[in-house]
Amino acid sequence: MTESATHAHGSGERLVAMANDIGNYFKPQHRDEAIAGIANHLQRFWTPRMRKNLCAYLAAGHAGLDDLPRAALALLSQPSTGDRKPIPPDSAR
Repeated sequence: MTESATHAHGSGERLVAMANDIGNYFKPQHRDEAIAGIANHLQRFWTPRMRKNLCAYLAAGHAGLDDLPRAALALLSQPSTGDRKPIPPDSAR
């Protein structure tokens, strides 16, 4: 597999790295605000396929995702009523 194919947006390792980068950006914030900010970013800027591929990659036993992005994915996977709206960073307390 070529390096460009390995690092495509859809590869599990690349998605983990991208999610961790987002987590590092929000890390200085209060934990709940950071998780909400990461979840909001993943919802607004990642395609459903990217989120699904990351969840499948993790479910297959691969590691490497930091705690904050992992918590944000868990927040996004909670059942909701109706269409999910972006989560304001200060509302997840």
